[in-house]
Amino acid sequence: MNKNINFIIIVLVCSSCSSISSMEFWGSDETSSPKHEFLKESAEEPLNVPENIDLIESDNHYPYFSNFEIEGNVDVPKPRQIFSSGGESSVQLRRLGELMWIYIETLPSTTWPISKNYWDTSIYSVLSADPDLGIIKIDYSQDLLLEMRIEHGIKEASSEIFLFKVEKSSGELVSNPDIIQKELESVVEYLSESVGSFSGTSLAAQNLNERKKANIFSENGQTVIELDLNFDRAWSSVSRALTAGNIVSNDRDRSSGIFYVSYGVEDDEGFFSFLGFRNVDEGPDFSKEAQFEINITQKNNKSYVRARSLDGNIDESEQLLSKINELLS
Repeated sequence: MNKNINFIIIVLVCSSCSSISSMEFWGSDETSSPKHEFLKESAEEPLNVPENIDLIESDNHYPYFSNFEIEGNVDVPKPRQIFSSGGESSVQLRRLGELMWIYIETLPSTTWPISKNYWDTSIYSVLSADPDLGIIKIDYSQDLLLEMRIEHGIKEASSEIFLFKVEKSSGELVSNPDIIQKELESVVEYLSESVGSFSGTSLAAQNLNERKKANIFSENGQTVIELDLNFDRAWSSVSRALTAGNIVSNDRDRSSGIFYVSYGVEDDEGFFSFLGFRNVDEGPDFSKEAQFEINITQKNNKSYVRARSLDGNIDESEQLLSKINELLS
């Protein structure tokens, strides 16, 4: 018993000595503790990056403007919706002229393995599959092959799937809308059955997630939506967004790329229809005469969407453009 007590006393004495030694080493001042070492750090000169190195591009989802002054106390507004977002997951077959594609509300890195598995389990042979480019080539017949392309959609966390018939000898596209539609309908059915139960993602296809078709930037203090689409698809997408948001289109001039729109008040419910608010107090305080112009222009194979309030109210035009951007798909 005495031996046990002596052992415990020796352990306590050694521990105390260790603590005292540590305190004496670091000193009694808290700032001399290692956790405060960062206070002694100083800023170094910026790194000189060689000109031949490509910098990583990133989207600025929270742009700000530096050329303004704040007078007095102001209420901080809620951030605008600056990227398209979706509701329920869906799979749709869409068509614009002869161009057909599948719209699905999953990231391309998730769409890729499901799409590849569709062909792996089909009667056709997969000739090649490149997850970085999002291209799958299928041996369709003796003279033709099918080429599936998986791309990021307009809406955040969405994908678009295109299918083309290609002549093996020349590499030229072969127009056959009926065959393409039949094959895409089968893919839609497979995706609809699989996407709900599939939770995986392809690390090899992660790069596809970064190639978004919709981005925003500021121009003279106002927001502009940049769409990596030709004019026809941009016009169709904006038109679909106006319809989805119940935004009243008073007139349109397709040759000039202009929609003339206004907000709508539903007489039976009395709320701002294009913003979807059921209480007028919760929505923006637009006047009944508020009119807007939505302009679509094209440059370097990209389309640009701008909104302008006809009475010069920049805040109202920003809110309208934000709503359109939210509904783009």
